[in-house]
Amino acid sequence: MSVTLSPSAAKHVANFIAKRGKGVGIRLGVRTSGCSGMAYKLEFVDEQQAEDMVFESHGVKVIVDPKSLPYIDGTELDFVREGLNEGFKFNNPNVKDECGCGESFNV
Repeated sequence: MSVTLSPSAAKHVANFIAKRGKGVGIRLGVRTSGCSGMAYKLEFVDEQQAEDMVFESHGVKVIVDPKSLPYIDGTELDFVREGLNEGFKFNNPNVKDECGCGESFNV
């Protein structure tokens, strides 16, 4: 089981943690939401929990809670620029369907 960052996502996260001045990594998880059932959640982590699963990708820790891992196992988090927009893109091999707005998914 693993969750990874692309080089551009790792660079973006590392730069943001440096600007914050604190943090051990980024937490990737899922929550119930949206029209397709689940949505991703991202947050910076200042302290790991005992039950957390920790993956390191390009020098950045990706922290996942055990309940979210089955839904995002194998996911690569990328940071992309498309025209004037930029943001994270989730390349999740487990997704069966996504809503039209791209905010939620189901497995």
